[in-house]
Amino acid sequence: SSSSSSSSSSLISRESTSQPRDLEYQRAMVKTILTVSLACFFGVGILITRGVSSGCEFFAGYLIEQSLSIDNLFVFLMLFDYFKIPINLQNRVLSWGIGGAILLRGLMIGVGVAALQKFRSVILVFAGILIASSVNLLLEGTHQDETHNSAADENTIMKLTKMIFPNTCGELHGEYFFVKNDHGKMIATPLFLCLVCVELSDFVFAVDSIPAVLGVSKDPLIVYASNIFAIMALRSLYTVLAKAVSNFHYLKPAVALVLGFVGVKMVGEYYHYEISTGVSLAVICTLLGSGILASIVENRQKQQQGRGDST
Repeated sequence: SSSSSSSSSSLISRESTSQPRDLEYQRAMVKTILTVSLACFFGVGILITRGVSSGCEFFAGYLIEQSLSIDNLFVFLMLFDYFKIPINLQNRVLSWGIGGAILLRGLMIGVGVAALQKFRSVILVFAGILIASSVNLLLEGTHQDETHNSAADENTIMKLTKMIFPNTCGELHGEYFFVKNDHGKMIATPLFLCLVCVELSDFVFAVDSIPAVLGVSKDPLIVYASNIFAIMALRSLYTVLAKAVSNFHYLKPAVALVLGFVGVKMVGEYYHYEISTGVSLAVICTLLGSGILASIVENRQKQQQGRGDST
């Protein structure tokens, strides 16, 4: 009877821990669907008020931003793991991080659009950044190399953060970013260091993503809106895709090809060879869709192989 009671209590404890996780996942799924729906409604509104071309520009920019933002999830996972941030505090870091990213992206977009309007040759600079990023992603090769490169980037960001904030405590203090030490001096907690790393990593990603959207549209409203809608979905997407994102093996090469395509498009634009927005949107959708589909097919084949080996 004692064994049955202990087994039933362990079952109850498992159910009680799994239920909040399931509930959190469901909420994140609903938020993701709502955010994507809002982006679609906004795109339809642009399509109606500004014409088909502007509408296609928004959807192309949004798809690029959303696919690039998924890459952020890998970095977030590593940062949270490094700083030992528990799940209940991760949303606090993401919320503040997203707020900072919105302001930072606005500033960078304003500078980028102004530079393009004043200096036409900046198009070639942005195109060069995109093509270099595309080649870099394609040459990463195996997942192990990718992890090594990401860890190296992450290590650089953390070293820079600790250089800026040398006076930090070694342990978390709940939701507090700053606490007073024994001498009454305010010092940063690991939670704040993690937040700074999140902001710095977003800046690194923005160097790729903003030129990519500027390659599709020069309208500041469309560029900023596509960025904001992608960032808005990032917090809920983290909960939905944090564990599953590594299964999309072919998504990164697909994103690399998208960056390469937009870079080549910008070079063509500089030499007065225009690729229509409709064609651009079709190419971006095809590349990203193919990457996701190929990943799903590969995962199913691996599952079937595993079942065959087990039998």
